Amino acid sequence: MRLVTAVVAALLLFSGVASATPSRGVTAHVIAQWSAAGRDYTLRELTIDPGGSTGWHNHDGTVYAVVKAGVLTRTLGDCTTTFVHHRGDVLVEEPNHVHIGRNLGTAPMVLEVLYVNPAGTPLSRDEPNPGCSFD
Repeated sequence: MRLVTAVVAALLLFSGVASATPSRGVTAHVIAQWSAAGRDYTLRELTIDPGGSTGWHNHDGTVYAVVKAGVLTRTLGDCTTTFVHHRGDVLVEEPNHVHIGRNLGTAPMVLEVLYVNPAGTPLSRDEPNPGCSFD
């Protein structure tokens, strides 16, 4: 189970910087990277400070993550679909949908994220705010 959790966590990655809607209070460091069978794999630990966000973005590949601490609030580009993930929750993001990750809590939120992207593509692509009343 720990191996599955680590792999899932490694697959999810949130953008640290977004020019269209910049991230705020986000730090990340790479734990491991490798390529195989036309895919790039990047395992990262991502921290979002209280009040911080990833900025609006999407991914070319599938992202897997585990919330290690705090609470992640993830909203899709329709501005109404929101998911709240607590410590221990595992999440999977399918490719090519616009979303934002926010820390609405009072403590840092930490994710272990694994990105599985087509070879040579970025971890994420910046997107403008789709019209939501928050960033």
